[in-house]
Amino acid sequence: MTNGRVDGVAVVTGGASGIGAACCRQLAASGAIVVVLDRDEAQAKAMAIEVKGHAWVADVGSETAIEACAEAIERAAGPVDVLVNSAGVIQVPLPPEKLSMPSWDDVVRIDQRGTYVASVAFGQHMAKRGRGSIINIASIAGMRSMPLHAYAPAKAAVIAITECLAAEWGRSGVRVNAISPGYTRTPALQASIDKGERDESAPTENSALGRMVEPEDIARAVVFLASDDASAITGVNLPVDCGWLVAPSWHTYGGVRSARK
Repeated sequence: MTNGRVDGVAVVTGGASGIGAACCRQLAASGAIVVVLDRDEAQAKAMAIEVKGHAWVADVGSETAIEACAEAIERAAGPVDVLVNSAGVIQVPLPPEKLSMPSWDDVVRIDQRGTYVASVAFGQHMAKRGRGSIINIASIAGMRSMPLHAYAPAKAAVIAITECLAAEWGRSGVRVNAISPGYTRTPALQASIDKGERDESAPTENSALGRMVEPEDIARAVVFLASDDASAITGVNLPVDCGWLVAPSWHTYGGVRSARK
């Protein structure tokens, strides 16, 4: 893997839609054999056809299903060199007293537990071979206070999982990194904007670059971290957020400065 090229087999959990789908396309364009792992069989197969890869169906929250899946993929497609943990569920921003524990449990089971389970299932094989790259899709929600009382702590845990596994497997040649997307224009978010359910100006006005993140922005960062261009990088959390993390505090002083003309 060099010069932005990603050789070998790349598994993308949650690869049938959103950020995961963008990662599948970008990895395939960069030379990888892509395995689309999703619990939506129809969408996974459609994406696999598009990227000329493989489709696999599993629930990342089930360790037995993912362990079996990892073994089967290695037999069918070959040794997995790259794992992108993009599977996740979102959460309605409810006050804690109105957020049901079943909803909380579902977010944590997929976003936090699922990331760890998939990392262990595939990472143990990488460590034995002495090579591999794992990229976990975290979130800026894991880096700031938000009214997302299940999602934000789960994504903070993904960042911690990334750091722990990077140290655990570093001497075994496995790099583990995270990407924290900002507000990303996925098809689901765009549909909410089009219906008037979300205000696009809120995330754009609160970003240094004055725009939302596109799924392709995340995918290009994934390819970089998966490639040998990032061979000395492990244990990092890379925000890809159009400067959302640095801009909000400027509102105290009237907002981010306008573009120079």
